[in-house]
Amino acid sequence: MKTFTARQVQSDQFFLIAGPCAIEGEDMALRISEHVVDVTTKLNIPLVFKGSFKKANRTRIDSFTGIGDINALKILQKVGRTFDVPTITDIHEVLDAEKAAQYVDVLQIPAFLVRQTDLVIAAANTGKYVNLKKGQFMSPESMEHAVSKVTDTGNKNVWITDRGTMFGYQDMVVDFRGIPIMKSMAPTILDVTHSLQQPNQSSGVAGGRPELIETIARAGIAAGVDGLFIETHQDPFNAKSDGANMLPLHHLEALLERLTILRTAVNQIS
Repeated sequence: MKTFTARQVQSDQFFLIAGPCAIEGEDMALRISEHVVDVTTKLNIPLVFKGSFKKANRTRIDSFTGIGDINALKILQKVGRTFDVPTITDIHEVLDAEKAAQYVDVLQIPAFLVRQTDLVIAAANTGKYVNLKKGQFMSPESMEHAVSKVTDTGNKNVWITDRGTMFGYQDMVVDFRGIPIMKSMAPTILDVTHSLQQPNQSSGVAGGRPELIETIARAGIAAGVDGLFIETHQDPFNAKSDGANMLPLHHLEALLERLTILRTAVNQIS
């Protein structure tokens, strides 16, 4: 399995974290990953394949939470080995860190949990890359403390991902002023699709604004993000988690083609 290197993060092209919100089964994961790998290879975009092995943060008790921890982690491992790409999954408890680290290359700390010191340190102590989601309730400047919790363990492999800030009760807003602030701390990624989530709906199922995915992604590239995070699914309407804000898989290639053109233009004026 490939190791994700600092050189890739600092390349002229943005890197991409992409995949479904949750691992729903082996067939869907392999079909999505095959398509994403084909597209990113064609466009020379470094890729980390994403999938949650379980969904711990659910509005309703009857919401989908996963297909079994080890089953899902083994699927992520198979994706990595089959397509020779690094993989990432989010963890929610201290014991998840060592368990998930046996199967994936990057451990992600969810936004709601990024201030949980024991969880962050457990992820850092695995020696894996750690992706810290900025809390919806936190300022960009406050992420310095989360980053320090990782680096103080001796693990310097840390990223920050902005996934928007809560605006009112049912909307998210990206403050692009935070991008250069967080880039001064660690490589910074923009989570495009979660930034368009509309949480806390009365139905108990989050809504979203997927028609704005390209708008937010373009703005992120213009602001100088190191990477983009895009959840994608072949059938978002029937996805078991976050379908309302995921990108239909068949739209991915055209979107990335346009974003690479924009990145080249931004590099020329930087």
